[in-house]
Amino acid sequence: MRDETKCLRSGYKPENGAPGVMPIVQSTTYVFDNTAEVAGLFDMPTAHMYSRFSNPTTEVVEKKIADLEGGVGAMCTSSGQAASLLSILNVCNAGDSFVSTSTIYGGTVNLFAVTLKKLGIECIFVDAEASEEEISKAFKPNTKAMFSETLANPALCVLDIEKMARIAHANGVPLIVDNTFATPILCKPFEFGADIVVHSTTKYMDGHALQGGGVIVDSGNFDWTNGKFPDFTEPDESYHGVVYTKEFGNMAYIIKARMQLMRDFGCYPSAHSSFLLNIGLETLPVRMERYCSNALKVASYFKSSDKIESVIYPGLESDAHHERAKKYLPKGTSGVISIVIKGGKANAVKFMDSLKMASNEVHVADIRTCVLHPASETHRQLTDEQLIAAGINPGMVRFSVGLEHVDDIIEDIEQALAAI
Repeated sequence: MRDETKCLRSGYKPENGAPGVMPIVQSTTYVFDNTAEVAGLFDMPTAHMYSRFSNPTTEVVEKKIADLEGGVGAMCTSSGQAASLLSILNVCNAGDSFVSTSTIYGGTVNLFAVTLKKLGIECIFVDAEASEEEISKAFKPNTKAMFSETLANPALCVLDIEKMARIAHANGVPLIVDNTFATPILCKPFEFGADIVVHSTTKYMDGHALQGGGVIVDSGNFDWTNGKFPDFTEPDESYHGVVYTKEFGNMAYIIKARMQLMRDFGCYPSAHSSFLLNIGLETLPVRMERYCSNALKVASYFKSSDKIESVIYPGLESDAHHERAKKYLPKGTSGVISIVIKGGKANAVKFMDSLKMASNEVHVADIRTCVLHPASETHRQLTDEQLIAAGINPGMVRFSVGLEHVDDIIEDIEQALAAI
């Protein structure tokens, strides 16, 4: 099936007389005929037993997203941050390290540089545009993963996925890619060598600002038996000695994440949240096409204004990453544009406060146009040096183009710029 069909048909196939729409299984518990059957599930979780681990409604969404990304399995989480956290904790223990590109979402920078550091896990930040040789120098014997974003938030750098996959694999570790802004409609990182994909489903996948969520998708392609990951190849005493690579083959990563981490952290979404997410997924291809077409017109308008210092949008031919975008994102580069307004922070704030239709909110990738000032909002916790490394100028505004008529969006921009 093509993506448009997968968004509607994957994951759930009604049986004779069953509901045509995926039902909400609003239950925390599941009833079994005997004690032995329940006990068996604690040895080998082959069915739903408690909604901290899994849920039939959420399972449909997990199967759909795995199908869209081309993976062998997926696990939904309660937020995108939870997905990023568990994707790392599934391979790293205290005393380990991992490498990440610096141009990633500010909240993720804080998670990696501050919170994981407290847990004894070191994040080594690198410049994504550095040479393969330079980036490879950051790897240590205890390095267990590499992390990056397809489209950086908000720098909008396009990741050279094949390059990063070569570096990661040469060092015997998986490449984890945050594919939130691109979604599998615009880019499928597994096709370019990525091993694990994460999303904040709160963004384009949901699309309607209804609920928070995240997901981890496993490609099934990484060899966890290469000697660097004993947690996958040696008995897990917390689960009666199961060996993940032996019992689950190429689904070892995603099942270990569920059996160990979801069991202990419990950051699983509610059934109702998954139902709402599925509604968003059903229209994802249609929406992504409109986001991209609207954003290209808006980016071109920004480019023509003498009050704009620079426009970052890989869909523009003048953008530094346009050629790379043609390779990795041939269908478009999302609805998010980063602009730098002349006059710095004061004028950026004045522009945002003068918008009448676009919403000033801590969100992005919504059906409604919204704006945000990264330096004082989402990336407020970063130092000036970290802001520069993340590609953030004090005058930068993240402009998330929605699905309103594009002329209305441009007219709102026009009157707001006139106020500067």
